[in-house]
Amino acid sequence: MLPLRLLCILIFITLSAYTAPILMADQNLLPAFFGQIAAGGWQGQFNMDFMFMLTFSGLWVGWRHGLNPAGLALALLAFLGGALFLSVYLFVQSFRCGSVREILVGR
Repeated sequence: MLPLRLLCILIFITLSAYTAPILMADQNLLPAFFGQIAAGGWQGQFNMDFMFMLTFSGLWVGWRHGLNPAGLALALLAFLGGALFLSVYLFVQSFRCGSVREILVGR
């Protein structure tokens, strides 16, 4: 589990350091994100692919928690928070669960 935990810490720190100044300069992500999808091209394709990966992440987190209200709230956080959320979520789960299998499929 140590490599997973270290990766989660590395991702969280790196992504936080990269995101903070961008967020301070421009808090309005949605027009840029969806504008690229509407415009077509590779940036739009990447954004759409990324959005579907966020969808899978949210569905997985929600499913792991039985799609109950708390699970749905975590699913929404996973969708909106991306790797920043998932790095913290997996870090916490690495202590709560006994194995990687349990992290992936739940109890």
